[in-house]
Amino acid sequence: MNRIDTSRRTDEEEIMDDFELSGKELKKTLRDLDNINKWLGGNNITIQGVKKLFQKVPKEKGIEVVDVGCGNGAILREIAKWGRKNDRKLKLTGIDANPHAIEIAEKMSEAFPELQFKTLNIFSEEFKRQEYDIILCTLTLHHFKNPDIIELLNCFYRQVRIGIVINDLHRSKAAYRLFQAFCSVFINNKIARKDGLISILRGFKKTEIAELASYIPSDKQEVNWKWAFRYRWIIEKEQ
Repeated sequence: MNRIDTSRRTDEEEIMDDFELSGKELKKTLRDLDNINKWLGGNNITIQGVKKLFQKVPKEKGIEVVDVGCGNGAILREIAKWGRKNDRKLKLTGIDANPHAIEIAEKMSEAFPELQFKTLNIFSEEFKRQEYDIILCTLTLHHFKNPDIIELLNCFYRQVRIGIVINDLHRSKAAYRLFQAFCSVFINNKIARKDGLISILRGFKKTEIAELASYIPSDKQEVNWKWAFRYRWIIEKEQ
């Protein structure tokens, strides 16, 4: 059994970092990653965070939410369903740098007119000019190195009117081994297996999140550990 080093974040890249990945391979991988998030409760962590921020907004007021690194748009579709059931007026936008992922998201979201998708680099000036009520960042932050994360989070904070919900991985040996065991039974996809393990090694310790949080000009920050080996980090915009 290979030795696992979780003392620091790995710099190893994931296959999904290649924005040219497309076709059936991409579609299957996004579906498998979506299933992993559903089965392990990952999507619900983000959705519960969104609901918490929604409590601060009168029901009759519209809310604009953007999901950066949206993949196939699964989380936005779940939020749209919740919004319909609860009479919430929502404008939901998914952003991803992979145009092929955006194409898949659009096809899967045809029954959701409240959703729109854009191929956009979140480091671009075009993105920085955008404003939203809430920014979601699910399993996206770990793809970047710390200086880029600090830049991104401060950009997000300037852009939002209500807050930011971050859902990302807890880097630990236990998480790594449990994911290996889970995949050996439930996931027959080499990309999802390989990238999932690299993602864990690119994840965060709570002390590292605290360090990153110190660079954001908000005293309203909340970090909670969630099953299965996730951290939900909510940053509220101070008025």
